Amino acid sequence: LSYTLQGEDNIEHLCLACTKLHQALGDGNMLGKRFKRRNILLKTLYKLVDIDSDPLSLKLAKIILAMKVDGKNLVSVCKLAFKICRNENNYFIIQNDTLLDYLLQVLWNEDLQTNHEALVYCMAAIKVMSEKEVLRLKMVSKGAIEIFLELMKQINDIKEHDTYFSKLGLLLVQLTATLRILANCAPARRQLSPSAAIPQLCVALEQRSSDKDVSVWIVSVLSKLSTYNDFCAALADCSRCYIVFLALLNKYQKQQDLVIRIIFILGNLTARNDQSREQFFKEKESVNTLTSLFQTYYELDLNALTWHQDRKGKNQPKYPSEAEDVLIKLIRVLANLSIHPRVGAALAAAHPLVGLLVTILEYKSVDDCEELVINAARAINNLSYYQVENSAVQEKQLHIAEMLLKLLMSDNMDAVVEAVRVFGNLSQHHEIRDFIMQKKIYKFVIALLDSKDREVCFPACGVLLNLTVDENKRAFLMEEGGIEKLIDCLQDFGPADWQLSCLICKTLWNYSENTASAASCFGGNTNTLLMLLIALLGETPSLG
Repeated sequence: LSYTLQGEDNIEHLCLACTKLHQALGDGNMLGKRFKRRNILLKTLYKLVDIDSDPLSLKLAKIILAMKVDGKNLVSVCKLAFKICRNENNYFIIQNDTLLDYLLQVLWNEDLQTNHEALVYCMAAIKVMSEKEVLRLKMVSKGAIEIFLELMKQINDIKEHDTYFSKLGLLLVQLTATLRILANCAPARRQLSPSAAIPQLCVALEQRSSDKDVSVWIVSVLSKLSTYNDFCAALADCSRCYIVFLALLNKYQKQQDLVIRIIFILGNLTARNDQSREQFFKEKESVNTLTSLFQTYYELDLNALTWHQDRKGKNQPKYPSEAEDVLIKLIRVLANLSIHPRVGAALAAAHPLVGLLVTILEYKSVDDCEELVINAARAINNLSYYQVENSAVQEKQLHIAEMLLKLLMSDNMDAVVEAVRVFGNLSQHHEIRDFIMQKKIYKFVIALLDSKDREVCFPACGVLLNLTVDENKRAFLMEEGGIEKLIDCLQDFGPADWQLSCLICKTLWNYSENTASAASCFGGNTNTLLMLLIALLGETPSLG
């Protein structure tokens, strides 16, 4: 190891010498702290580190780590490993090397409190490695997931009053950033046991809620994992997760990167089951927090839109805006929550919240903001289902109907269907039935029966059923060819869809009420309808 020149040949010779030295030390059982001339060797190795060669530094780092250094020496060698790893040009020499093994040993063996600084650089080097698929898979195969979770558990065991608590924030950032990368990797997720990983992540999030960087990374990991059923179920089982999420939303209300991920997680949790919906709703200030967020991001989005419009021609608005993205996910949470009967009934009477949903329909166009507008219509549809005292939806129903008219006239079929669904609920009230007749919306609804799509025909039939409750409105069905279209629907969907068939038959029953004869009511469609009903009942027509 006497070479000091920096020529390529000398570097190659030094690398070869390091390889031989490493092998000789291993063969002679002189690695670790057993070698008598260990201090002299380490001084020599650290001098060679000054030579600006990453391939050589890689060889040196492995020998130094194998010598089980500690204290400042361990910090220095972990810094060196990080420096090597973060250089993109070194990817090929690292992927075929064993540096990862040594770094994982450091994480597994070294004392957290004594060597926290060294562990930060060690974890940072591993995080860079995890960005490459080959090294990521190698990492997983070597049991890295277990090591990472054990390290997180050790960090979580150190409480806030401890001297080392604040010093471990940087280490936790590197650790959770690595877990976020691994969350995208199927083999890693298979080792990342939901029952082990999720509780530790939740504990860390609660303990470190004052550290924004740590919070962002943990929430980022949870947002990815919550898209998988088993991880989402494990998160729902962490009873304090809703309290922690609400606290973070209130603390970092305008930190969009954090807010949007938490709202996304809540959307996944509340999409699963009624228990999650009720549990979140029961938490103190849950609805007020969502309302406050809604108001904040509605105003941010409105201001951003105005700013763009003031400079129209130079800088057109970009859809969706960052604030709009939060609104999309927030309204999804509201729509999910309102599926629960008790929660939905309470939200239907939450006037500020309903007001904001209606405002979205007012100032946003489905052509520019499709997902936002459709989500808002979907949430209003869910809330309009509840016939409760002091319902904000019922109070604003005529205004909502005016807004829905815009959706019905759009070319977006998803928006049309959502609008018809809301009319299906609202048309239980005579004011809305009058509105539908006055604006000739019924013509559009009847036309939808030609779609041959169950998702379109079902809400359309719901509206028609409600309209036929009023005797003075029944004639429209025959005028617009509605009877024939309803019979066609019954023929198309009847045998396989009894829910839709019942809607159609109830509509026809209402229509035919108080008429002198079937023929005067159904005209030329009478025989077709009779044979169809007999066929659906599985009966043989009588000869008498």
